[in-house]
Amino acid sequence: MFNNVKLIGFKIPFHSNFEEVNLRFYVKRFENGEWKRGVAFIKEIVPKPALTFVANTIYKEHYQTMPMKHSATENKNSIDFVYQWKNNNEWNSILVATEKNSIEIDHNSEAEFITEHYFGYTKTNKNITFEYEVKHPRWQQLQVVSYKIDVDFENVYGNDFVFLQNLEPTSVILAKGSTVTVENKKKLL
Repeated sequence: MFNNVKLIGFKIPFHSNFEEVNLRFYVKRFENGEWKRGVAFIKEIVPKPALTFVANTIYKEHYQTMPMKHSATENKNSIDFVYQWKNNNEWNSILVATEKNSIEIDHNSEAEFITEHYFGYTKTNKNITFEYEVKHPRWQQLQVVSYKIDVDFENVYGNDFVFLQNLEPTSVILAKGSTVTVENKKKLL
């Protein structure tokens, strides 16, 4: 969930709270004697066309607009989080059930590698990639009890990702996010 989103310091009416589902991969880039941990997005799905227009035009991202909905239901011993998006009249969904209490993310863990990346990379063509810095405090996580993934990967992401259809995840993590800022965009050649 994106909450209280601002563009250049301003909230855009009806566009500051919304769902996003994305397919991404994690990268490292060596610069000035140190490794930068980052993320590159294959596709980011959001529910409002204006979000897609701004992200694709200004930030050169790979957004697509689809109808979306979500819920978080607290049960006696767990919380069920559900995110859904509709593509070609079919609903896709991810459900994650977690314990109720958040825990620290262990240092040098897979969860830390996933949550503690501070750079994003967007390739706009074969010669140009943009790097931007992502700033946020260290996150916590909710321990995952169970999950269900019902996604038509080929239909949503294309033929190159059909292999994900029957692949079991290596890990399933639910992190509690925080305020995030995106800064210092620069062109890499």
